[in-house]
Amino acid sequence: MSTLISAAGSSAPEIARPGPRLTVHPGYAVYAEGLVRHFGGRRAVDEVDLRIPAGEIYGFLGPNGAGKSTTVRMLCTLLAPTGGRALVAGYDVATQPGQVRLRIGVALQDAALDPRQTGIELLRLQGRLYGLSNRALARRMAELGDLIELGDALGRPIGTYSGGMKRRLDLAAALVHNPEIVFLDEPTTGLDPASRARVWTEIRRLNQQLGMTIFLTTQYLEEADELAHRVGIIDHGSIVAEGTPADLKRSVGADVIVARVDGDAAAARPAVEAAPGVRSVEAHGSELVIATGDGAAAISGVAVALAGGAVAVRDLTLRTPTLDDVFLELTGTHIERKNAQEDPS
Repeated sequence: MSTLISAAGSSAPEIARPGPRLTVHPGYAVYAEGLVRHFGGRRAVDEVDLRIPAGEIYGFLGPNGAGKSTTVRMLCTLLAPTGGRALVAGYDVATQPGQVRLRIGVALQDAALDPRQTGIELLRLQGRLYGLSNRALARRMAELGDLIELGDALGRPIGTYSGGMKRRLDLAAALVHNPEIVFLDEPTTGLDPASRARVWTEIRRLNQQLGMTIFLTTQYLEEADELAHRVGIIDHGSIVAEGTPADLKRSVGADVIVARVDGDAAAARPAVEAAPGVRSVEAHGSELVIATGDGAAAISGVAVALAGGAVAVRDLTLRTPTLDDVFLELTGTHIERKNAQEDPS
């Protein structure tokens, strides 16, 4: 079995008999309350609450070992929660796992694909497990063609594929049945920039055109910023912040405009301080550091003020807060640095 979850689960085929959706929390694709997972004496996931509306792209951002993948495995019915409760597509992951599996697609971080199967055999099997007819399956595979980009390789054993090819095949299998909710656990790890861009395009299309809810775990700051409507930042098993990328970045401070000039920057400071939207100005040798609430709106006024001053401007740059700044503010370290510390390779 691949990492993709069919309604049959991981054992003998099971008919997921119709069961009631739980309407306690309507409108949420994912609802988790106090979710906990122990491994021995360690809490890998510690009292996680999630409220993800249907139709949202939710980015789950954190370093290696933060609890991202463990949370996804519980939501996908692959791990039983030690404590708390989670509803996915309105069904309880612990008591109604078959109903959950019928409505989700999953591509986990480690693609456990059968090396003896061909790519086409895997996709056909996945489609049949979800009841797709041959015609519907052929149509769906044609739709996913741009994402897969495997061509004749689909007829070869998966054992001959590169890591990137396996990643794309695994992602296509997660999407072949058009699930209500798709869980993508670091879907672009190991992909080249062009393949990563294609995956981003497909994620947007699935969300915008089909209304699919997407739960995306990632350690790539740019990926979360680019794709997610909202981001949850997890560290040491707990969610430490949640909000839109813009709101999270605004929470850590102002935009910064940096001006490098010839000579002493202090001479231009009074004129720049009077520019619209400027909050504060610091002069350090030949450099001015200008704080503003909206750098994009203020930079033209700063440029005009500098042009009227007694200095020659060498360059003018705008720096806005990043999600890494948010992570640094909350945890005291950069996410990339934390990944490097926890992964000696």
